[in-house]
Amino acid sequence: MATIWFDGSIVPQHEAKVSVYDHGLLYGDGVFEGIRVYGGRVFKMQSHLRRLYESAERIRLSIPYTLAELEQALRDTVRTSGKPDAYIRLVVTRGVGTLGLNPFTCPMPHVFIICDSIQLYPPQLYNTGMKVIVSQRPRIPVACLDPAIKSLNYLNNILAKIESIDAGVLEAIMLNTDGQVAECTGDNIFVVKDGAITTPPPDAGLLNGVTRRFVIETLCPALGIPCTERHMVLDDVYAADEVFLTGTAAEVIGVNAVGDHVIGAGRGGPVTARLTAEFRRRVAAGAPED
Repeated sequence: MATIWFDGSIVPQHEAKVSVYDHGLLYGDGVFEGIRVYGGRVFKMQSHLRRLYESAERIRLSIPYTLAELEQALRDTVRTSGKPDAYIRLVVTRGVGTLGLNPFTCPMPHVFIICDSIQLYPPQLYNTGMKVIVSQRPRIPVACLDPAIKSLNYLNNILAKIESIDAGVLEAIMLNTDGQVAECTGDNIFVVKDGAITTPPPDAGLLNGVTRRFVIETLCPALGIPCTERHMVLDDVYAADEVFLTGTAAEVIGVNAVGDHVIGAGRGGPVTARLTAEFRRRVAAGAPED
């Protein structure tokens, strides 16, 4: 059973409801964060909260709690849940308004926190790697909807996700409208070539994921693995020795094939294995909350 904090109080799941007039439901008008809990510690909590407030500011949505108050709400929800390892969904909706688009008819946002469990991919795929496809649907251009805003409007990603499900796989690589690699439907993408890692830069049209930054800024330096950001095309992915994905729910997982293209030896590679092991070691030792 999930534990839910709703507008200031822990409530039973069946009482956690928003109105059919909430603009989060009507128009996808709101922001959210997906956050992991390891050993009772909220992984990269400050990074997630800062991004939530930045996303809200960019859509002119005023969160009715301070960052410190939401931090305490997260801790209270995790403690009440009794789950030492969990997944959190923190959501801010625009709130109840009219049937028109005008967001300023919504006087009070709703804020809720769901603390539950999640398993995005089967455990065995973390050993063997997973197959993905390339979506035919491109990523929305940054000039149209900046993916740095982690909004409730995920239809672009969902339509690409449907393509992957139809193909019998669990993820799809999304290209931007210039044909460059951007990200997957819910994960960031990295390639490994000759022991060095490359990943697309944020201006390729991707969400600068918290786990992505943890890999770039913490894990790679700690392991002495070079990691750079640069624009990539599919040929860079096909020619890679290894490909791996990162995300809050996914953590770090290898890719063994992209469509009909086998990646490297067709199984999880050594660089990916080192990163996965270091990630798990660090969260087991005390997940960083910065």
